This record gives sequence, structure tokens and C-alpha cells, in this order.
Amino acid sequence: MKSGSNLEKVFEKGVFAVTAELGPPKGNDVKVVMEKAKHLKGMVDAVNVTDNQTAIVRMSSIATSKLILDMGLEPVMQMTCRDRNRIGIQSDIFGATALGIKNCLCLSGDHQRFGNEIDSKNVYDLDSIQLLSVLKGIRDEGKTLGGDEVEGDVKLFLGAAANPFGDPFEFRAIRLAKKVKAGADFIQTQCIYDMDRFREWMKMVRDLGLHERTHIMGGVMPLKSGGMARYMQKNVPGITIPDEIVKRMVAAPKGKGAAEGIKICIETIEQLKEIEGVDGVHIMALEWEHRVPEIVEEAGLLPRPS
Repeated sequence: MKSGSNLEKVFEKGVFAVTAELGPPKGNDVKVVMEKAKHLKGMVDAVNVTDNQTAIVRMSSIATSKLILDMGLEPVMQMTCRDRNRIGIQSDIFGATALGIKNCLCLSGDHQRFGNEIDSKNVYDLDSIQLLSVLKGIRDEGKTLGGDEVEGDVKLFLGAAANPFGDPFEFRAIRLAKKVKAGADFIQTQCIYDMDRFREWMKMVRDLGLHERTHIMGGVMPLKSGGMARYMQKNVPGITIPDEIVKRMVAAPKGKGAAEGIKICIETIEQLKEIEGVDGVHIMALEWEHRVPEIVEEAGLLPRPS
């Protein structure tokens, strides 16, 4: 055991793990956090708390993680390299783990041009692979990046993101191997719509033996409408949506697009459960947290292990 986290225990039991996302409010309204969190309690093994996703200013991931921890949910605190240098990163990790946070998802972070503070300066002192390595050193060796002894015992279950759909495709599994070597205990992928390409990527992952060295969670995002499907297919880099998925969403009767999107999401989860090397699913239903119980139940993922 690296951390004592609930998510780690679920993986060790060999249970198909389930996580979801929670986006903090654009302010300090705790009620927003509580309202979202109540839909996820008992439905998932852990909850990803995003870190100023799409570079929009929000309540900090550390504070939000502590709030949901006090509500009885296990947070996976996201940490991006965009906004912190190595001093700030290590300081925040000390603070987060002192508050009882046991999981950290290491990310580069969306570029600030996508957000609401486009004139801000990014940092990127470290990249996501270096961040994994630094946190692994703090956990396993008890030393900071600068070589100082850590006062205390930092327990962390470390995660990273992977995109099976980026180009060049042949390097996708090799990049994952770098993250696993750096210390990724679990992986959450970009949202999956193109199952053929995902299966091909997983074959490459298995050929490298990576599925035996880390826990891979397939990412799913329920589409809300035909318009959303068409927009993402044309405008969101790193996401591949096959034409047949777009056609299904566009052909859905008026007012039934969301239901069709959830149906596709559930079908994807069913397929993920059958792929060798996939140990769980990560449900990205930001601002749609109230639909997560429906997805989890219909996909046969209840009850969750206590």
C-alpha cells in the first residue's frame, strides 16, 4: 500500500473502479460543492476535483478536496503545472496531505488562452512527467526535489492522464510508459468515443506490459446533444468522435438527446469492462453530476465496495 487511499484499495481487490469529476465553483460558495457532491456519494470510489479546468478561475482544488473529504467522499486532487513552480507544488502537496488528501492526479494543465485570464503568465516550471517524479521522490524517498529531508510521512496514490487519440498515434503508448516509469500508479484516459482506436491503443499498452505496472481507467463523457457532438468532433483537439456517434446524437428525437448520450456512455462502459488491462472507468460529467447515479446504476456498477 502506497497511500491507504480507498481508490488504491479498490484496485488491489481487483474490483472495477469508478471515479467521477467535480468542478469547483467560480467563487467560495460551499453550497455549490455540497450540492454536486451529494449526487456522487455512494456512487463512486473517489471524486476528481479539477484544478481551474480550462484555465478558468475557481475555488482551489485543495480546499474543495478538503470539503468533500469532510462529507465522506474520497478526493482525487488534481494538480496542474500551469500555475505553480516547484516550490509551490511541493508546498501544496505538504499542505494537502496534512489535510488527509491521499490521491493526486498530475496534469500539465490547459493553456491560459482557453480561460478567462488570457493575459496571465503560465509557469510550467515542471511538466506532468517531472511532477510525477517529484511526488514519487517525496513519497518513496522522503526527499524534496532539492534534496531536503521531508518532515513527516507523505502518503500519496499518484495518477496521470493519457490520451489514446492524439497524434502521432504510434507514440501514445510510449508516452504512457514514461509516465508509468515516473511514478503513475493509475491512469485516467481522455474521453472515449472511438472504441476501435482505444482497443488498438490498449493492445500497444499490453504489448509493453504497462497494464501490469499501472491501473488504467477509461474516460467517458456523456454527450448532451447532437450539437455538442458535432462541435466536439470538429473543434476539440485530442478527441475523436466517429461519424456514427454523431449521427446517433443528431437523429435523437427532440428533447431526447441527453438520454441518447447517456445510453452511448453506458454502452461504452460495458465495452470497457471487457477489455483486458482496463481496471476502471472515469466518468467526466462536469456540471451534470446529478446524472452520474443513473449512469453508474444502468452500467451495473453498483453497489460500490465499502
